[in-house]
Amino acid sequence: QVQLVESGGGSVQAGGSLRLSCAASGRTFSNYNMGWFRQAPGKEREFVAAISSGGSSTYYAASVKDRFTISRDDAKNTVVLQMNSLKPGDTAVYYCAAATRFVLMSVVANVEYWGQGTQVTVSS
Repeated sequence: QVQLVESGGGSVQAGGSLRLSCAASGRTFSNYNMGWFRQAPGKEREFVAAISSGGSSTYYAASVKDRFTISRDDAKNTVVLQMNSLKPGDTAVYYCAAATRFVLMSVVANVEYWGQGTQVTVSS
């Protein structure tokens, strides 16, 4: 089992920044590929960003590329999503995710562990 706890959500005006953190416990954190998903009201959960175990590879949804940055610190068992130039369309509950298969991590069904989510609200 891997337990994931997100923090750092909140409300911000368009153009602002937020930093989301995910603290992991349980099985060896460094063995897992980590990612972030989000879900807006009335919409399906969607992929945002992923980082491979070891941190050598990352990939992003087109909608957030060049604005969001994912990183990890295996010594602290944490993964961070730095979000800049936020837009009202980024408003959603953001979920931390862990999976053993990096290539297919953008698919919700391939995520093995989820956090409880943290709300991000961007106002215009």
